[in-house]
Parts: sequence; C-alpha cells; structure tokens
Amino acid sequence: MDISTDFMRRVAHAAAAETLPRFRSQGVVVNKEAGSFDPVTEADREAERAIRALISSEYPEHGILGEEHGSQNLTSRHVWVIDPIDGTRAFISGIPVWGTLVGLTVDGDAVAGMMSQPFTGELFYANASGSHYEGPGGPRRLATRKTTELAQATLFTTTPALFKGDARKRYDQFETKVQLARYGTDCYAFAMLAAGSVDIVTDPGLKPYDIVALIPIIEKAGGVITTFEGGPAERGGDILAAATPELHAAAMAALRG
Repeated sequence: MDISTDFMRRVAHAAAAETLPRFRSQGVVVNKEAGSFDPVTEADREAERAIRALISSEYPEHGILGEEHGSQNLTSRHVWVIDPIDGTRAFISGIPVWGTLVGLTVDGDAVAGMMSQPFTGELFYANASGSHYEGPGGPRRLATRKTTELAQATLFTTTPALFKGDARKRYDQFETKVQLARYGTDCYAFAMLAAGSVDIVTDPGLKPYDIVALIPIIEKAGGVITTFEGGPAERGGDILAAATPELHAAAMAALRG
C-alpha cells in the first residue's frame, strides 16, 4: 500500500505540536532504566499519543508498536512503528539533532517511513514514490553518495562506547580505515546518509522503533541497511547502513575483523 505525502506531513505536524513547545523548556526528565540513564520526557509521551491517535483514525485496522505506550494489534499485516523522539538525550540537552520516527511495516517489511526534525523544519520521508526531503533549500528527491571505498568515507556512530568487548576493538580498527569519523546525532545521521552527506552509519543494540522508519528512506535513496550479519534491520539489533552496496560490503568485512 502507499502512504500519502499529506499523511506524513500531518503526522509530523501533530508530533511537532507536542515536541516543539517543550524543546529547550527545561521540563521534567524521568529515567526509565535503573543503573543507567534512559531518559523520557512529557514531550515523548504526548507526541506518541498524538501520532497514535492520527494513525488509529486513518488506519483503524492497523497495528501500532510505540516506544512509550506499548503495542496494539500486532497480528495485523500492517504495523506502524513509532519513536516519538529519537535522540531524547539530545532533546533534553537543547541540541536539534533529535527526530520523530514513524515507519510502516507490511508483513514485517518496512515499506514507508518518515523522520521529522521540526526545529530545523525538515522532513525526510519515503513512500511508493521514492525517498524525499522537504525543508530549507526546497523539496528534492534523496540520493546517497556513490562512495565505494572506506578510505573516502564519512562514518557516524552514536558513541564507540556502545560497542562492548571484542566488538569495541573491531570498531576501533574499522574507524582507522575511514576518512572521517564523527559521533552522535542518532537518527539524524541516518537521514544524512540518505541525503548524500554521510557514507556509513553504524549503531549496535537498536530497537525496532529506532530504525524501522529509516529503512525505506535509506533504501529508496540507493543505500543499503542490514544487521551486522547481513540480515534485515526491521527487528533492530546491531545495524550497519552504507551509501552503496560496495561500501556496505567493505564496512561489513571491516566490522567482522
């Protein structure tokens, strides 16, 4: 099925109505995970409520999996996967590299998705017509760079600290092979890969709501995104995205050591 651009915009607008007024407002932050720091804010919860209401009104038979408010009707062929604020740590720090992620799976495959960054006024989305951008500079189709060699690549990861044990050693070696490595930006790095500004993004331990929306945006822009084992990324896990098949294969080999 196709998801209209208008619906993507409506979802982005509904989420922004909850997130933007609370951004840089010094609101209450709750830690969801004892022994570490996994923050959630009122903006996360209220944005997801708004998104779920819109989806349920438009597609009442579809299932929903959300980070903050759980799941419903997951036996449906069509399941929406929501992360109302991907990059909550950036959000509470006042840094505008967080985004709202909403993706649609059909029989487990990600077929449409959007990443909205309302503070910068940007919308990245993919549907049956391809992968697209709306925002400063005007609308355009998204396309990845044609980079094929690690030595010419720009790499992003949230932080190398997420790689544990031997995986950290392999990551550190991998990083020495690329031209430029930068950290942070969560979903924004994946969007920049689809936009042709970044060549590789890798993050371990992602959840489905961290990545489902981004899969079609990257794939329809010409990129490749899988787990480290080369499997589908829809269920999350250790994720590797690259601008071209050749670059993805080289990165995969380097990460395996």
